[in-house]
Amino acid sequence: MGSRTVVADAADELARRVAAGEYRPGELMPSVRQVADEFEMNRATAQLTLGRLESYGFVDARRGKGFTIRDVREIGGIDVYRHLFRYSVPMPEVAIEMFRDIVEVERGIVMDALLAYTAGRCDADPVALKADIDTLEALARLEVPDYREILSVEIGLVRRLLTALGSSMQRAILNSIGEMVLEVPEAIEAYFAGAADLHVLVWRALMAVWESDSGPSQAQLALFEDLFGMYHEKVLARFAELLDGVEEPVATHAETA
Repeated sequence: MGSRTVVADAADELARRVAAGEYRPGELMPSVRQVADEFEMNRATAQLTLGRLESYGFVDARRGKGFTIRDVREIGGIDVYRHLFRYSVPMPEVAIEMFRDIVEVERGIVMDALLAYTAGRCDADPVALKADIDTLEALARLEVPDYREILSVEIGLVRRLLTALGSSMQRAILNSIGEMVLEVPEAIEAYFAGAADLHVLVWRALMAVWESDSGPSQAQLALFEDLFGMYHEKVLARFAELLDGVEEPVATHAETA
């Protein structure tokens, strides 16, 4: 147990340095011996620590040379981006820009799924959708709402729509985005710039539209898109506030992860 904690802590610190640019792409990481000396561990544990960085996609193992730092921002895939976002949180300017990208992609996927369902282009089970919304409401009514769980249920709702639409690529991207956000307490908190009840009201309103025969008018759709955009701007602003220390994130929500 203790050994795993030492490896995780050391790997996190080294990953943070890569994310911050303290170690430059193409350079060699500190050697196994240097890592062992700095973090007061044996060499086998230091080797495991550097191996964890390799599993993150932050370094490449070079036979006879050690571990070379990858240009993670240039060539990293979605999983590398997930780790990079998490380790960039101590650098507000970098993290905010990354979060803006995450929010833009999430907004596009969710909006497309909601509009496609509203247009009657998929056959998601309304009973299952209602059950998820009921769960959402129960969570929102708790004395101390569990923001992480609420967001997980909302991601599940959109995932259900994407499955019914046959949008497997968008679903995979949404899953990755969800993992990114759910790993960062400040990002979770940011999605609740408004009360948790508002999330439930939006889903209830959407459900009512979906069950109506007439569907929404063009004016209603335009209004919804405007409101959806405003909501995401508030999410971005809230994230910036949290990272800049204007307000501390509520620890209870993060600790339930």
